[in-house]
Amino acid sequence: MELETNPNAVGQQLARRLWRQVLALALPALAQQYLHLIVQLSDQFLAGRFQLPNPEQRAAYLSALTTAGYLYWFVSSYTVLVSVGSTALVARFVGANDWTLAKHATGQSVLLAFVFGALGSVAALIWLPDLIAALKLTGDAARVCMEFLTPLAALLAFQIVESACVACLAGAGDTKTGLKVLGLVAVLNVPLAWALCFGIGSWSGLGFVGIALGTGLSHVIGCILLLVILARGKSGLKLHAENLLPDFELIRRMLWVSVPAAIDSLSVAACQLWFLSLVNKLGDTASSAHGIALRWEALGFMAGGAFGTAAMTLVGQNLGARDPTRAARCGWTAYAIGGGVMCFMGLMFVIFAEPMFRVFCPDPHLQPVIDTGVPVLRLIAIAMPALACQIIFAAALRGAGDTRVPVLFSWFGFLGVRIPLAYLLTSQQVYLGPLGVVRGYDMGLFGAWVAMCTDLWVRGVFFGLRFASGKWKKIEV
Repeated sequence: MELETNPNAVGQQLARRLWRQVLALALPALAQQYLHLIVQLSDQFLAGRFQLPNPEQRAAYLSALTTAGYLYWFVSSYTVLVSVGSTALVARFVGANDWTLAKHATGQSVLLAFVFGALGSVAALIWLPDLIAALKLTGDAARVCMEFLTPLAALLAFQIVESACVACLAGAGDTKTGLKVLGLVAVLNVPLAWALCFGIGSWSGLGFVGIALGTGLSHVIGCILLLVILARGKSGLKLHAENLLPDFELIRRMLWVSVPAAIDSLSVAACQLWFLSLVNKLGDTASSAHGIALRWEALGFMAGGAFGTAAMTLVGQNLGARDPTRAARCGWTAYAIGGGVMCFMGLMFVIFAEPMFRVFCPDPHLQPVIDTGVPVLRLIAIAMPALACQIIFAAALRGAGDTRVPVLFSWFGFLGVRIPLAYLLTSQQVYLGPLGVVRGYDMGLFGAWVAMCTDLWVRGVFFGLRFASGKWKKIEV
């Protein structure tokens, strides 16, 4: 009885309950993210070790993998067209205990995912060569990048549908099913990629392209498994044939949330590609070092993504249950835990940056890649608190349906800070047209990462202030 009448004790009990809720959702998502990272690291490992006629071409292949990774990252942004609206609406319906609408939203999500996936495949297969050329990739690196991305583009629809299914389950509070299926995808991906790259027995394999084909085929299997699971019913959701017929009003509501979030995510991805073109201009060594540093940095930002998933789900569910105060507490709790994890990862980068690079650069010809990449991996540690703020609060705002104002934050961060500063810090001279020429600082890849860290801090502050303002509590979806 004393516990019930003691405000401090009640507050502590509530805080512990929120921590448990956040961890229950975030830990499976975190494991899922890290399984995905294992696949990326395996691909990077293979790219550094399969046999080449000329070992000096190794940097070109690693450079191709960096650009391919960025373009594949664009796919993740493209899935936001479906996934954010799916999670937000399913979470609202579940919070309001309206399971009929939750199931209906799941069917519409799958339908949208298939349509957007098919359109994305066609567009990618048509425009990939022009896009690779626009990213300043040339020679062997450009050819290999095109070969690598073609099977992934052809199988894109399966990955989009897979993401939509996982998003709906997350909205229902189930991140464990997505973990199990995507864990299986990762488990299948690694041996498939190795077998298709190096071959089996007398078959010599497909080389670099086999890595991508292994990834694409594993997502096909994951997509089919998730559709079967939802067709049988899982976590209160069940995929019925009648729910796959277009319901344009529900689609409109879903896109009302998803489209601004997708504009945000896709514009960020487009600006990331612009930023990559500046890195590619620095040469294969800088591009290779950039890609490897990003692979390891993923240990940090993927943790943020997992706690962002928890924040999105809990904010959406609590708003659906008409409890905005609890929704805000969930967002802050997710940031407290996720930000702590990311800062710990930043410390690991500072201490272990050099051995991390040597894992992927065993060839003596790649020593310049190590020398270039180690300082930037250590630099990103100072931006981990801001990156956590940006990722987790952006997801929380999406769970509330607040997806319009954050677009402006992203545009300002990239177009007002990162890109101009990257030009200034990586170039010898910056041409401003009729305004003349400005002397640059010619700092190479390190300058590019200084620009990136500055942008992360600016956007992190903006997203933190937006969430703290509480304006998202009044948004209807």
